[in-house]
Amino acid sequence: MLSLNNLGVLCISQALQHSPKLLAVRQCLSKASSRATLCNNSITFSSKGTRRHTGFRLLNANTVKHVGSLQRTFCTVSVKLHCWNCGQSVEQTPAFFCLSCNFVQPPDEGASYFLIMECDQTFALDTQRLQKTYLKLQRSLHPDNFSQKTAKEQEYSEYQSALVNKAYRTLLKPLSRGLYMLELNGMGIEEGTDAGADPLFLMELMEINQALDEARSKEESAKIGASMKEKLKDLTEQIDGSLHKGELQAAKALLAKMKYFANIEEKVKEKLSELM
Repeated sequence: MLSLNNLGVLCISQALQHSPKLLAVRQCLSKASSRATLCNNSITFSSKGTRRHTGFRLLNANTVKHVGSLQRTFCTVSVKLHCWNCGQSVEQTPAFFCLSCNFVQPPDEGASYFLIMECDQTFALDTQRLQKTYLKLQRSLHPDNFSQKTAKEQEYSEYQSALVNKAYRTLLKPLSRGLYMLELNGMGIEEGTDAGADPLFLMELMEINQALDEARSKEESAKIGASMKEKLKDLTEQIDGSLHKGELQAAKALLAKMKYFANIEEKVKEKLSELM
């Protein structure tokens, strides 16, 4: 029997599909057997009714059927992560450095951006705290700090730094933050699909865009920009309320509107640059 004590950290089956660190384990198990089940604190493998002389025992059909139904809810495959340099167990998630030898670790691309940036998974997060965390992480992970280190340390620092950059940029602005939160819930906003949009809203957008095209002064353009800021502020509050209540469809519709207004805001900035 393969004792669970030798395996360590419990993982969910979905994590095996999305986490690069655990992908190899899933592939290894899929080669070894067609099924891995938990029985009496041990992992038992079965493979199309065949028996292998590995110390594993096959389960009867009824037991396999029952455990198979449980596997759709959670997985009992376990993996313990270790430092690539000293071999010590890496307990923290995500792990930027090994606590034993202080060597930089490979990035956990399956980790949530909220987890990476050490903030609560909420739409109304503290952007000042987010920036402080970003600066702290970049001071320790920036590739310039590893110019005299080994090639592997340089490589991992580049990956970690890039991942922190991506997480920071995503969470910094309300639109990208909201879209990411939808993504975490398996939802997204399709590109170029206006068929379901409110005709009155589309008419409003056309009028705003026309007014911006016809603007001939910085004052006219700035006025439109100020209007967009107010609309975005109002939408931010509405989206926060919808996400807080778990109303994902409502949040999705509001984020679609925010996307349009944010696009106009960028056009205003371009217009002001042209009029300088």
